[in-house]
Amino acid sequence: MVASRRGAPLRAPRGFSESPHQVITGDCIAEMVKLPSASVDLVFADPPYNLQLRGDLKRPDDSRVDAVDDEWDKFASFSAYDAFTRAWLAACRQLMKPTATIWVIGSYHNIFRVGAIMQDLGFWILNDVIWRKSNPMPNFRGRRFTNAHETLIWAAREPNAKGYTFNYEALKAGNDDVQVRSDWTLPLCTGEERLKGSDGKKLHPTQKPEALLARVILASSRLDDLVLDPFCGTGTTGAVCKRLSRRFIGIERDPDYAKAAQARIAKTRVLDAPTLAPFVTSRDAPRVPFSALVERGLVTPGAILTDAKKRHKALVRADGAVSLGGTVGSIHRIGALAQGLEACNGWTFWHVETENGLRPIDEFRSQVRAEMTD
Repeated sequence: MVASRRGAPLRAPRGFSESPHQVITGDCIAEMVKLPSASVDLVFADPPYNLQLRGDLKRPDDSRVDAVDDEWDKFASFSAYDAFTRAWLAACRQLMKPTATIWVIGSYHNIFRVGAIMQDLGFWILNDVIWRKSNPMPNFRGRRFTNAHETLIWAAREPNAKGYTFNYEALKAGNDDVQVRSDWTLPLCTGEERLKGSDGKKLHPTQKPEALLARVILASSRLDDLVLDPFCGTGTTGAVCKRLSRRFIGIERDPDYAKAAQARIAKTRVLDAPTLAPFVTSRDAPRVPFSALVERGLVTPGAILTDAKKRHKALVRADGAVSLGGTVGSIHRIGALAQGLEACNGWTFWHVETENGLRPIDEFRSQVRAEMTD
C-alpha cells in the first residue's frame, strides 16, 4: 500500500464552517449533499442497527433492559433500510477524496446488508475488523450465544485505490513491534466517559468507546485530515478527532444529541504537539548517503568499519566509498562481500569505534537526518 502525504488546506473548503470541529443538526443525507465533493479524508459511520425489536427486552427477573428502541432505529422493512443505507453511503462516497477511506460499524443485524451495498456502490473492502467487547451485555434468555462483538468494515472509495493512509509502522511500533491484527479487544463505553442525561441514565444507547475511535483514526488518518461522521450521536468521533488534531464535521439529526456532542467537543483538549508528531519511517525519512557522514566528520577517512562482533573490517575512503582487500564499493556492497551474501544493509551491519565504544553508523545517519529536519 502507498501512504498518502497530504498537507493541510490553507482555508476550509467552501461549504464548511471555519471552525475545525463542526456539528451540523439535520438529516445526514440532506446535509451531506450541501458539502463540497471530494473534500473528506476519512469517514467513520455508526448507522442505525435496524434491530427489528418486537416489544421490550426483559431480564430473567422481568426487569426491562435499556435496549435500542429509539425512533431513529426503526424502519418499515429491510428494503426501506437498504434504500436508506444506499443513499447515505452514496452521499459519503461523493464527499470522499480519491485517497479517502471509510469505516462502518455494525452488528449482525445490519453489517452484512451494509457490506453488500458498499460493494454494489463500488467501494473496495480493505479489512473487516472484529471489535471484541471485554464486557458485553449478557444473553438474558439463554437461547443464543452471548453477542460479544461488533464488526467494522474498512473500505477504499474504489478498487485499486492508491495513496490511502494506513499508518502501519506506527501501529506496529505501538504494538510491541508486532503487526496489529484485525481482532481488537476493547471494553464498552463505561464510567465517566459515558454521557448521562439529567435523569442519570445514559444519554445515548450505543455510545462508542473513545479507545475504539482513537485506533481507527490513528490507523487511517494524518494530522489535520478532515474526518466526517454522518451519524455523530454524542460526538465520540469529534472529541477524539480534536484530541488527535484532526478536523471534524459531524451530522446528527437529534438536537439533544447534537447539543451534547458540541459541548463535549468544546471541552476536549488537544494533545501536546510532541505526542502527535508524525511517525517517520526510514522509507519516509530524507535520504542520507554515507558520504554525508564523511563530509561532516562524523566518520573520518581512514577509519575502520567493523561488524558488531569484529569479524570483518573495511577502510573508509575520503570519497565515501569503503574498501575491503582490493575491492572498493558502497557500504552495502562491501558488507555483502564480507559475508558472502547477495545483499546487505550496510547501515545496520557496519560499526565504528568511538570514545563511547562501538557504535552502528546508522546512529550517525539519524543525527544527520535530525539536522536536516530541524
